Amino acid sequence: MTKPSFLGFPDRLADGSVPRAVIFGVGHGTTYPGQDSSFYALAADAIRAASQADAALVGNWDFDLGGPLFDDGPICCIDAGDIPTTLHDDAGNRARIEAKAREILALPAVPIIIGGDDSVPIPFLAGFADHGPVWILQIDAHIDWRDEVHGERYGYSSPMRRVSEMPHVAGMVQVGLRSVGSARLAEIEAAQHFGSHFVTAREVHAKGVEAALRHIPEGARVVVTLDCDGLDPGIMPGVAARTPGGLTYTQVIDLISGLRSRQARIAGFDLVEFYPPADIDGLSALTAARLLVNVIGTIVRQV
Repeated sequence: MTKPSFLGFPDRLADGSVPRAVIFGVGHGTTYPGQDSSFYALAADAIRAASQADAALVGNWDFDLGGPLFDDGPICCIDAGDIPTTLHDDAGNRARIEAKAREILALPAVPIIIGGDDSVPIPFLAGFADHGPVWILQIDAHIDWRDEVHGERYGYSSPMRRVSEMPHVAGMVQVGLRSVGSARLAEIEAAQHFGSHFVTAREVHAKGVEAALRHIPEGARVVVTLDCDGLDPGIMPGVAARTPGGLTYTQVIDLISGLRSRQARIAGFDLVEFYPPADIDGLSALTAARLLVNVIGTIVRQV
């Protein structure tokens, strides 16, 4: 039985043209010794399933976007399915994720990842090595700046640390931060030494998304990496570490669309850390699907 694609998108465009964006699912990234991240492999298909109710409405007016998804144009986004990843084949998974990102960027198109734990952004961003400089907009409750955990340097506590070491990464804005995570004083100082801009969730609630957007240089090419725990668990309960006080759906889509006010372009997007076993009544999957719609709509409208 063929699995449904996101919003019923094709796996190639009928006229043979190059798509503006290519979605692909990722099951596994880099795990810590003795840990099982297999349930993250369910995320991509859960998001695809949540999108099916709107598949017939792609040409209808979308109030989040101020018009139809493809702005009255033809479908220009495809769903390429999932790349093969294997639990605990960490180096192999990283190589396949990076290779897929490079393949899509060479079209050229905007690569979009759905699924996987928060180690996935490391190889994804490595794939931009020939397409820099890029800025990183991380939406997350945590800064993910550990150099290693249990001897592993490419796990889900380290993506922004590893990304900061990539020569093609020009800067970073980390928004939605709150509560406590794996970061200690040493990690805070390392991130600040790099020049990362911290924007807490409380700042966004008090000052609006401009508190984060003002740090993005005008005209920048931006890779958005969205850890689902960056959102409040009231609308995104399907995460491994629920943390109250997170960003709202509206704040996140305003961050995404607000990049256009900086004349910035989305160069890539990943949505990670959706943990389906913790979801409630499909709410997280639905929220994730709608966030993805907004990302695609923004990509379609960027010059």
